[in-house]
Amino acid sequence: MLRSTALTALSLLFAACGSSPLPVTDEMDPATPPVDAVWRPLNQAHAHNDYEHARPLWDAVDHGFMSVEADVYVSPIALPGLADTLYVAHDPQDIDPDRTLASLYLDPLYGLYQAQGVIQPNQTQAFQLLIDFKTEAESTWAALEAELEPYADMLTRYDNGQVTPGAVTVVISGNRPVDTLAAAPRRLAFIDGRLADLDNAPPVDLYPLISDNWTSHFSWTGEGEMPAEESESLDSLMARATALGYRIRFWATPDEPGEARTALWTRLADAGVHHLNTDDLAGLEAFLRARESSRRSASP
Repeated sequence: MLRSTALTALSLLFAACGSSPLPVTDEMDPATPPVDAVWRPLNQAHAHNDYEHARPLWDAVDHGFMSVEADVYVSPIALPGLADTLYVAHDPQDIDPDRTLASLYLDPLYGLYQAQGVIQPNQTQAFQLLIDFKTEAESTWAALEAELEPYADMLTRYDNGQVTPGAVTVVISGNRPVDTLAAAPRRLAFIDGRLADLDNAPPVDLYPLISDNWTSHFSWTGEGEMPAEESESLDSLMARATALGYRIRFWATPDEPGEARTALWTRLADAGVHHLNTDDLAGLEAFLRARESSRRSASP
């Protein structure tokens, strides 16, 4: 309850603020202990199209998620005359001047970071902000690069061959400015690769995440037994990716509640897939909490 109250208070605070990050004050000490010492964030939980929930970001954080996804457009595309700001929307006709990447994600994440030094109490890895570029790669990256700078102290960064972990890691999907980011001596974002990229083993300091469409590689949807060759393929893929240092996520996995989804999530989790993709936040939290509880009960 304390944790939920704290997050709600921060949410209300940012609703009243502009899009600029809050200044650090004595009252916002990054060394402040977590508000809930027993809270366990869910490292495998990824909120697909997170912005479509009633409370973008906040619903995912309340459910313990450590990864969220937002589609962005750089204007002008549907609303000529707007500044080159990143707007969060599924389709261009849905662009709302009040729903920006800064107001829905960067500002509230920064507020949590300033208040407690992390995004989730007791987090052991960076919170992932997956940004799906829906507009042209280079112009969208130019807008994002400028927007990220005020939040640099919160973000994982690459600087002349060194990666310095932050509380939040920004990963770009969709129309990706691969060559531009690869050539940058310093950057505050990384690239979401595809399974085909594993053949060339791109640098992990550019491609920390590999995502792909489940249905493009596997036919199994959780009904009955997973075909043996597909099961072997999944295990082989995960062993290879893990050895190279990549995190793996599949989209387009079945997401309707039921035994098939539970079977598929179980197989993915057992295989070590790093991010389970869902629109059902409560459903995935319940699944992962049950697995945690079962493992703790089985421990000697």
